Amino acid sequence: MNDPQAEFERIVLPHLDAAYNLARWLAGNDHDAEDITQDACVRALRFVGGFRGGNSRSWLLTIVRNTAFTWLKKNRPQAIVSIDDDELAEIEDKVASDSALRSADKEVLRAALADLPLEFREALVLRELEGLSYKEIAEVAEVPVGTVMSRLARARRLLQEHLNRKERS
Repeated sequence: MNDPQAEFERIVLPHLDAAYNLARWLAGNDHDAEDITQDACVRALRFVGGFRGGNSRSWLLTIVRNTAFTWLKKNRPQAIVSIDDDELAEIEDKVASDSALRSADKEVLRAALADLPLEFREALVLRELEGLSYKEIAEVAEVPVGTVMSRLARARRLLQEHLNRKERS
């Protein structure tokens, strides 16, 4: 049997920055993100023997996501707002019209991203900051790929609207 510590180091440590980044965006601050990341790493170490290959980054980010949602439910239940799938189904992806997103001031963009509902922020962080594919995001978030696409479209639209309001003010 493989050494669990060596397996943990091989599977988890290369993705520690991505784990912290996701925790940071979900929790909203560095201190809570550190706690969530640490808890997720403890869980990953405990369950590293159950990792059966595949994408270790997605595996770890799933643990981080689940740890973050557990932490948020316990410490900030008002932060978790469920998005209605019927609402998501009606959303159109307007990626072509996101030129304001590309040229936006980084601080304004960070603030706009932080204001997004958690499920939208999660999808956008995993896609745009961590570079996960739609399929990988679906695995991490445990939702269908269509829901990922809808969440990304809605997140982009809300960001665009926020940035347009900032430009006008």
